[in-house]
Amino acid sequence: MRRRIIVTGGAGFIGSAVVRHLIQHTDHEILVLDKLTYAGNLDSLAPVAHNPRYRFLRANIADASKMAVLFESFVPDLVMHLAAETHVDRSIDGPAQFIKTNIFGTFVLLDAALKYWRELPTSAASRFRFHHVSTDEVYGSLGSNGIFSEDTPYRPNSPYAASKASSDHLVHAWHHTYGLPIIISNCSNNYGPYQFPEKLIPLMIINALERKPLPVYGNGANVRDWLYVEDHARALVLVADHGNTGERYNIGGSSEKTNVEVVQQICCLMDGLVSDPSMDSHKSLINFVTDRPGHDLRYAIDASKIRRELGWQPLETFETGLRKTVAWYLQNPQWWQRIRSGVYAGERLGALV
Repeated sequence: MRRRIIVTGGAGFIGSAVVRHLIQHTDHEILVLDKLTYAGNLDSLAPVAHNPRYRFLRANIADASKMAVLFESFVPDLVMHLAAETHVDRSIDGPAQFIKTNIFGTFVLLDAALKYWRELPTSAASRFRFHHVSTDEVYGSLGSNGIFSEDTPYRPNSPYAASKASSDHLVHAWHHTYGLPIIISNCSNNYGPYQFPEKLIPLMIINALERKPLPVYGNGANVRDWLYVEDHARALVLVADHGNTGERYNIGGSSEKTNVEVVQQICCLMDGLVSDPSMDSHKSLINFVTDRPGHDLRYAIDASKIRRELGWQPLETFETGLRKTVAWYLQNPQWWQRIRSGVYAGERLGALV
């Protein structure tokens, strides 16, 4: 059955992967809503932008009047809410925007969705879903043992994580109090094509290509569970289509790596793909720098619920996904060079100095 889907933040990294997947693998009609902040990039939607089932609207989710008109005019069956400020370092430097977008923006969107849902005919109301996409960072930091499940208590440590935890709680409250049919998903660290180069993996790839230092926070021992973005996109669509309302689903790649291991693997791939006998290994560019304030030690996701109930599992290992990612950045310099020459040149953020 064809559905009408609003994807907020659809020009961002994960959002654009979801939109590309929906256009390429379903017959749904998609309305992409994005404010086009520094990380929103319509180039990431170019592969599907000419499809007749794709539409784009530049708008701020915190604009209540515009959200009300949007729901009334598009008449969605599903909202996939990915619009958010997402970079921990930027949240350290400027938390206010994270509060405005991630908390207040989510409230405005929920308010508009609730009013819209309440006015739908019974059959349409029964089909409507509000899928809120969140992060494993809401759970806080793990020690050397343990794993995040859907029942893990929230203990966010960064301004970014606190803003996302707040939005998760709002979404849950709109379901518990008002009955809005919602689903929440929490994912581990994503990587892959089209990721804004402030994040670890694309920053390291581009710096290595340009023979610039590869800054690794602290001693590089912080651990993350890595999830290839196209695997995540498949999971999100599956959760939106078949997940149970009122529930949450953890989505992870079961690929725990220390940050320094990730950077070393990127260096090994770059050594093979960009060979220059006159140059040292790219590992010689690794530079340990002052750690991020409040840097969480370890995240790890238990994704057994989505595997068991919905039959999802990642198709990419970290090794295969990383190879595809490095190759994409090498093959698509026009995408990231525009960013490096204007919006973000690779400078350190969140250092409190």
